[in-house]
Amino acid sequence: MNLSLLHLCDSLFPIGAFAYSDGLESAADTGVRLVSDPCQTGVRLVSDWCLTPVRDAEGLRYWLDAVLDESIGRLEGPAVWLAWLAVVDHDWRALASLDEELTAIRPASASRAASRSTGHRLLTTWRALHPDDRLSHLPAPCSLPIAFAAACACAGIDRRESVEAYAYTRLACTVSAAMRLLPLGQTEAHAELARALERVPPVVEAMTMRSNSIESFSPALDVAAMTQQYLHSRLFRS
Repeated sequence: MNLSLLHLCDSLFPIGAFAYSDGLESAADTGVRLVSDPCQTGVRLVSDWCLTPVRDAEGLRYWLDAVLDESIGRLEGPAVWLAWLAVVDHDWRALASLDEELTAIRPASASRAASRSTGHRLLTTWRALHPDDRLSHLPAPCSLPIAFAAACACAGIDRRESVEAYAYTRLACTVSAAMRLLPLGQTEAHAELARALERVPPVVEAMTMRSNSIESFSPALDVAAMTQQYLHSRLFRS
């Protein structure tokens, strides 16, 4: 067991992620919902609009699946996977290019800003706790997946374990936001988190089998993130 990884993934670690819902607050208010695609096997999800907001455990389940399949499985997870290798190989040019692409590929400006803000705070804190010359080569500020991957690589965390740990932090943060937004008890909310975590290993396995590139196509998640700023009142920055 790597205690550094437990420390990095702990909600106590001060990266400010508690201030963001990644569009879930907008989805709970305006009526974005995620539905299964009948043309698929049920593993992948597509996003769609309907009149029912994400306001219960079922809605949270679809939202978590979309975050895992589309955001982590095709964008942020691959970014952690590639960034980890770049740090280990000391390929700083590739790392900078990946960070630029990861930022540019996000449609919502709020998501770009949130990722850079939390990434900067993670990197600043980690460098203070665990000084490592390799961390000085990272872009400043850098996005959260890049900072997380670099911290893991410098701490000697396995490459795949780094991606799975990142998936945990993102899903747990989403559930934490949902508990403040939706009428969910702790047991019910954590039951949805446990169900989503069971799917992390196969999603990461499928990610490692694909080409080494990042993708971004999650319309409902992106629209929810973009419209959150127009809510009459809100708890989260995005």
